[in-house]
Amino acid sequence: MTRTREHGRSRLVRLATTATAGAALLAACTTAGDDGGGAASGDVTVAGTYPIESLDPHGAQGASTGTQLAAQEIFSRLVRPEADGTLEGDLATSWKANKDVTAWTFTLRSGVTFSDGSALDADDVVASFQRMTGLGGPNAGNFPGDTLTKVSATEVVLRSPAPDASVPGKLGTFYVLPSGVGKDDTAFFNHPVGSGPFTVDAFTPSESLVLVPNKRYRGTRPRLRKVTVRNIPELAARMTALRTGEVDVVWGIPDDQLAALKGRQDLTVRTVPSSAEFTMWFNSSIPALKDAKVRRAIWQAVDFGTIIGKLYPETGRAADAPVTGVVLGHVAQPAVAYDPTAAKAALTAAGFDFSTKLRLQFANDEFRPFVQAVVSDLQKVGVRVDPLEKEQAVFTEDLLALKWDINFQQLATPSYDAASNLGRLYTCAARRMGYCDKKLDALLAAAGATADRQQRTDLYGRAERIIWQDAVGMYPMSVSIAYAWNSDLKGFVPDASGLPDFATVRTGGS
Repeated sequence: MTRTREHGRSRLVRLATTATAGAALLAACTTAGDDGGGAASGDVTVAGTYPIESLDPHGAQGASTGTQLAAQEIFSRLVRPEADGTLEGDLATSWKANKDVTAWTFTLRSGVTFSDGSALDADDVVASFQRMTGLGGPNAGNFPGDTLTKVSATEVVLRSPAPDASVPGKLGTFYVLPSGVGKDDTAFFNHPVGSGPFTVDAFTPSESLVLVPNKRYRGTRPRLRKVTVRNIPELAARMTALRTGEVDVVWGIPDDQLAALKGRQDLTVRTVPSSAEFTMWFNSSIPALKDAKVRRAIWQAVDFGTIIGKLYPETGRAADAPVTGVVLGHVAQPAVAYDPTAAKAALTAAGFDFSTKLRLQFANDEFRPFVQAVVSDLQKVGVRVDPLEKEQAVFTEDLLALKWDINFQQLATPSYDAASNLGRLYTCAARRMGYCDKKLDALLAAAGATADRQQRTDLYGRAERIIWQDAVGMYPMSVSIAYAWNSDLKGFVPDASGLPDFATVRTGGS
C-alpha cells in the first residue's frame, strides 16, 4: 500500500474522512449485480507464499497455489468452495446428478459477461473444459475420460465414464475462459479476459501481478482501486516488508515470527486450520525405494514429532492420514513411531544399498529448515540424501517427470474432498509417484461412485490404510496457515487453503 506504515495510516485516514455515511451504508447492503456502491477505497499490496508463474489455470501450472490465487480473482468457476468446504454457485445457479452419478447437469446464470463485454454462455464453459482436458495439466487429472456438452445456452452436462459423486467439488479448480483461447495462447494471458471480480493491469511472471476491479463483474464489485501481488522469495525480506508497511498482507508466516507480530497494534494476526499437509512421496519406481519395507523404515527413521515441535509449534501438528481432518474422507491411521534403531535394522534386512544417494526435491526457501532436519535424521541411520531446492516451474516439471526420489510439497485439498487428492493422484493411471495397487484403485473408484458421505468416508478410510501401511509417502504434518495484515484493512478473511479473496477487502474505516 505504501512504503511506510505511518504514511499509509495518514493516507487511509484521509480516505476514511472523505467517505460519507450513505456510502458506507450502501457498501454494507450491496447485493449481487449492484455496482459496488461508491468509489474504490485504496490500494493494497500483498506478498503470498508462492510465486505466480502463469495465469493459465488450465496448463501445467494450473494447480499451483500462485496460479489458483490469481485465477479466482480473474476468472469464474461453475462452483466455488466456501471456507468450511461447502459449495456455492458461481456461474452455476444449481446442479444435480442422475441416478447412477455418471452425469451432472449444471444450470448457468444468464446475463453474465466477460470483462470485454462479450457474453459468457455454455459454449465458453464447454470450450474451457475441452481446453483444460486437452492440455493435460494437473487439474485435467480430476476428469479422466469425462466430457462436457451443451444442452442450451444456460445448461451443460458433465458425463463421467464411471460414477463420480465428487464432480462438483473437483470443479472448484475449473475456470471458464472465452471460447477460442488456444492451447498456447501466451498473448491472451498477458492481459486475459475473464468474468471474475478483477482484471489484469500488469503481470510479470514470478515477480508481480497487478489487479484492478472488473467494471463488468456480475456481483458486488471490489472496493479496492488496485491489488498488487508481489513475489518476495526470501522470507526475511517478506517479513521486513510487512513490518515497514511496504506490503499489507502476508501469509504462510513461520512460527518463530508470530510472537513479535502479535505484539504490534498496527497488525492483525490470525492462524486458521487448513486442508494442507506436508507430504513426502517416495518414487516407488526406482529400485532403492520399490520395497514398502524400505519406505516404511525411512519414515520410521525421522523424528517428525521433535521437528514439528521445534519449527512449527503453533502452525503444525502430527498428521494421522494422507489428508487432513477437514477433508471429506479423512480417517485417522495409527502413528508411525520414531525408532532409528529399528529403522536401520529394517533397512539392512531389506538389503537397502546405503551407498545410494536419494534426491529430495522441494521448492520455496521457507521449507528449507524442515527438509534439512529430515536429511539430518536420515543421515544418522546411514541414509544419504541430497536436498534439491528448485524454482517452482522446474519443480513442477520434474515432479510430473518423476525426476526425484523423495518429493516434498505442502499439498492442499481445495475441494475439501479426498477425491481431488487421493482419487486423482494415487491411482495407477495417474503415474504420479511410481506406485500402483489395483486394490487401491478399486477402493478409490468405489468411493467416487456413491453420493453417501458415510460410505465414501469408509471407503476412503480403507484406501488410506493401504497408502499409510505401504508408505507411499511420509505424511508428517497437518498445516495451519498464519496470516498477518494491516489493521486498517477491512473485510479481509484468512483462507484455509492459502487462497485469500481480495474482492471483499477495503481500506480505511467502515
